[in-house]
Amino acid sequence: MKLWRLGACAAIIGTLFAFQHPFREFPGVEYRLGEIPLPPDYKVPAEWTFARLMYPPNSNRGGGGRRFGGGYGGMGAGFGRGYGGGFDWTNGNSIWTQDFPRADRHFSQAVRRLTRLAVRSVEQPVNLDEGDVYDWPWLYSVQVGHWALTDKQVAAMREFLLRGGFLMADDFWNEYDWEVFQTTMKRVFPDRQIVDLPNDAGIFHSVYDLSDRYQVASQGSVNRGVTFKCEPCPAKWRGIFDDKGRVVVAATFQSDVGDSWEWADAPTYPAESAALGIRIGVNYIVYSMTH
Repeated sequence: MKLWRLGACAAIIGTLFAFQHPFREFPGVEYRLGEIPLPPDYKVPAEWTFARLMYPPNSNRGGGGRRFGGGYGGMGAGFGRGYGGGFDWTNGNSIWTQDFPRADRHFSQAVRRLTRLAVRSVEQPVNLDEGDVYDWPWLYSVQVGHWALTDKQVAAMREFLLRGGFLMADDFWNEYDWEVFQTTMKRVFPDRQIVDLPNDAGIFHSVYDLSDRYQVASQGSVNRGVTFKCEPCPAKWRGIFDDKGRVVVAATFQSDVGDSWEWADAPTYPAESAALGIRIGVNYIVYSMTH
């Protein structure tokens, strides 16, 4: 029976590889196209890939870190070009590229080292309008206080999650960002509530025991000698459950896990934030693939 299951799993993975869209690069708000070198094995497929959600931005120009004292240290001059205003978000240089692609590739290396997963060395930007989101069962979205999903994209997100997909929403702060995220998720799941995840939730114990969590700092916040982008804004760990009790959406509200991946190798970034951010990410991946 076990051999049959392994064979079936291998066949499914092989089929996924055959239909997955190829890797593609985009310029980001922090890094120019090609600034982060491609690893030599970037064309090699694997069973898990860091899938990053592409999305149209809303027109808010004053929310997030800007309104509450910054926190976007290290950004290039292009930051903010994706905030509304008719910019073509499908070509990069938009808020969905926060920390991209450095965070994605650093974290992929960490997952390779800390798990037995076969991990692709490069990320996959995923556009809900293109229909391939179902090929990437773990999906990461940054700055969700600035997204503006269309009705078509909301429907695709709902179908993705109902089919067993998992969404990690990260790096959004203050009441405005929360309202944007919550309103969007109400469109995705009108009958499901976002709840605080208890310390004994399985998602916090799939690999590492993370009952004791703290706010994961942004690099910009660290430069200011704090861990937060707004005041008061304690870290919140929230999620949405499906009918079987599985977490399908995990929100790291008022923490910057993406920065912990992006700056994990920087001497100026706190080791404790890097350690927790990587462990949170690993737990979420393994949980999503085993539940």
